[in-house]
Amino acid sequence: MWKYLTKEQSQEFLLSLLLIKEPNPKKYLQKLYAISNNIQNNYRIIQIPKRNGSLRTIYEPSITLKHIQRQILTNILNNKTISQYAKAYHKGISLKENAIVHLKQKQILKLDIKDFFPSIKFYHVYKSCFPIEYFPKEIGMLLTYLCTYEDYLPQGAPTSSYISNLVLKDFDEELGTWCTNNKINYTRYSDDLTFSGDFDCSLIIKKVNQLLKPYDLKLNETKTKVIKNSRAQIVTGLVVNQKLQTRKKYRQQIRQEVYYIKKYGLDSHLQKINVINKEKYLNSLKGRINYCLQIDPTNQEFCQYWQFLNHNYHQN
Repeated sequence: MWKYLTKEQSQEFLLSLLLIKEPNPKKYLQKLYAISNNIQNNYRIIQIPKRNGSLRTIYEPSITLKHIQRQILTNILNNKTISQYAKAYHKGISLKENAIVHLKQKQILKLDIKDFFPSIKFYHVYKSCFPIEYFPKEIGMLLTYLCTYEDYLPQGAPTSSYISNLVLKDFDEELGTWCTNNKINYTRYSDDLTFSGDFDCSLIIKKVNQLLKPYDLKLNETKTKVIKNSRAQIVTGLVVNQKLQTRKKYRQQIRQEVYYIKKYGLDSHLQKINVINKEKYLNSLKGRINYCLQIDPTNQEFCQYWQFLNHNYHQN
């Protein structure tokens, strides 16, 4: 139907998307096209050190472009459904939902997609998010330009995370169905693919490579991990061996801090660890305790910690 649309009708469609706050239709269109034609000048590139010593590149959009992207996310992208197997970048989904699928399993296989965001290209964004079936081609292309940087998905743009789920929706569904048929549990959290059950790891890796190929994506073989249930099985930071809980080291640190507060008093403890802001420290400690209880509400020890802090160090 879009091929019969006049130029004026196409512009009306674009105006109806309300991407920027500009009452003048002519200026509205001029601003959008000006930004899309100079997309590189609307990003600030930031490099953040990773734990392994390499650098992570973050693309921070300008104020105007960020507003446009948020409008695209709210008014267009959030109306599109993602796969049930995608457990990141979706409202109402947490780390707990990703980890609980893999509870009490014989083994866990963790795979990582190499250079995830930069490897998702313009064509796949256009096809998955703004296809000709729903958008006039010119507008679909414009929206894709507004959400990409030099032909790929920029990490740091408000739209990128949800777009990655939309691009991989068919991949997730096909892989998820194959896993279900083979009695394997599967979830994807961004670029992290997790499988659990009793299986031959090489068959899964072969299947994943096969399904990633049409997307021009590859596995980072250096990050492949197989974890048997004789060891601590960690999925997105949570232990899944027998019951869902935070890491042992994380809980031990909280346990130690509460012990010192009880024994020496809060002021003395803060002086010992050289912390000045009492309120900030208490909020942090309570937040960590609350996180443990969100993951494992039955933990009586941490319930007592929560009650102790609230009773003795109540903040107005």
